[in-house]
Amino acid sequence: MRHVDFTPLYRSTVGFDRLFNLLDSRGPAEQTPSYPPYNIERTGDNTYRITMAVAGFDESELSIESQAHALTVKGEKSEEENAEQSEFLYRGIAKRAFERRFQLADHVEVQSASLKNGLLHIDLVRNIPEAMKPRRISIASEPVAAKTIEAQVAPQQIN
Repeated sequence: MRHVDFTPLYRSTVGFDRLFNLLDSRGPAEQTPSYPPYNIERTGDNTYRITMAVAGFDESELSIESQAHALTVKGEKSEEENAEQSEFLYRGIAKRAFERRFQLADHVEVQSASLKNGLLHIDLVRNIPEAMKPRRISIASEPVAAKTIEAQVAPQQIN
């Protein structure tokens, strides 16, 4: 993958610095972690759900943190008490810790999280402030006469 130079766009855009920094910081696809697998789905006009496969993790071993346009999900397995009593002939179940980060758009907040059948569900909602929502402007059938404001001229002082 080639590196893309966003310098020309910096000259003609205002307020998109975070987007360009995000695109610049993305490395090749081979460097992005693939564990644990996850889905991102739109469940409504302003609602989303992230589902992560975290089989083998308990609620106490998972942490979810949301701050300033970022959502971080961490998983750390506690040491098993009977690990000394058994010897593994084959270990195919991942026991490794993970940290997965998601970039959130403006006004997107975590609504709830639940763990069921080895799947962690994180529900997100976009709360757009009333001032940011589109509004309909009515068109008047008759043109509105412009008001003229008359000002009095101050008398000139003679020196």
